[in-house]
Amino acid sequence: MVQLIRDSWARSEPYIADISQFFYGMLFTLAPTTRDFFPINMEIQRGRLVRALVHIVQMVDRPDDLAPFLRQLGRDHRKFGVVPRHYEAVGTALLASLKNHLGPGWTPEVERAWAEAFTIAARAMQDAAASDTNPRSWQATVVEHRRLTWDLALVRLRPDQPVPYHPGQYVSVEVPQRPRLWRYFSPANAPREDGGIEFHVRAIDGGWVSRAIVSHTQPGDVWRLGPPLGRMAVDRESSRGVLMVAGGTGVAPLRAILDHLALWGENPKTRLFYGGPAREDLYDLEELRALAAINPWLTITPVVERGGDVPGFEQGTLAEAVTRYGAWPGHDILVSGSPAMIRATVSRMLVAGSALDQIQYDPFTID
Repeated sequence: MVQLIRDSWARSEPYIADISQFFYGMLFTLAPTTRDFFPINMEIQRGRLVRALVHIVQMVDRPDDLAPFLRQLGRDHRKFGVVPRHYEAVGTALLASLKNHLGPGWTPEVERAWAEAFTIAARAMQDAAASDTNPRSWQATVVEHRRLTWDLALVRLRPDQPVPYHPGQYVSVEVPQRPRLWRYFSPANAPREDGGIEFHVRAIDGGWVSRAIVSHTQPGDVWRLGPPLGRMAVDRESSRGVLMVAGGTGVAPLRAILDHLALWGENPKTRLFYGGPAREDLYDLEELRALAAINPWLTITPVVERGGDVPGFEQGTLAEAVTRYGAWPGHDILVSGSPAMIRATVSRMLVAGSALDQIQYDPFTID
């Protein structure tokens, strides 16, 4: 089943733009209310949903990874008001779009494979959504917006009620400047008694949401937050050692984990490689060094790609810096940053001898 899906998708992928256009036209015909789930300008959406659906379907042969992801995704989609008939419409539209572009390649066997895989995924998501007793989403008021650099902002929010996230997880965010354009961000702090959440947001090229947050967010703005997602975590009871690798604002979820670990006096030895193109990209370095100064189990290693020799800094990419120390046997490895940084670092670590089951990362795009 999985091989049929992958082979047929490989033939379809070059036509993703046409497939996406056909998909949305079919979906909005079958279930007109789904149009309200998406932004007014559909050009921004493009092939995001189709690619996400295909990614899910292609993971059917990896149930240990797919099942928890689908449960989280099902809970997350409650924020849209998704009901079972919407899943049926999405599945029908997806299969119709692929059939329209594959032509003779859409055999009964290929159709059966896609239908079975989508049914498995949709059922898992619906079951998780039905069993969730939490709110569909949370409202949170901006209490501070501070630009750390021209393209980077720190935003603190106070939710109307505590968001039940674990340190290291991320949430989807909708801001008033970009309605219905949900994007993922990671809290940079562990859960607090007052429920406050801190986000670090960098404006990226072409990033409709991130640029709006950095440039236009003001105290008093009301954001909407979706349910927590992601499985990055440190088990302080069982871990013998922890390696963290963070690029840019990817330090946020790891900082939340460190914030949580700092509640205890003893923890597994933890080393954080924190990197970026230049020294000024390591915006959180002094805060991290201050945390390490009072927690002897924590070591911070800054890494820069350019700028010459800087005392106390490793030179090169994060992938290069980390693998200079070998395969890190006996360590739990957490990698966080841009998708490109995650791919490069994980690939190089695997070549260096690290085991795949040592490594945790959340492969989501931030904008």
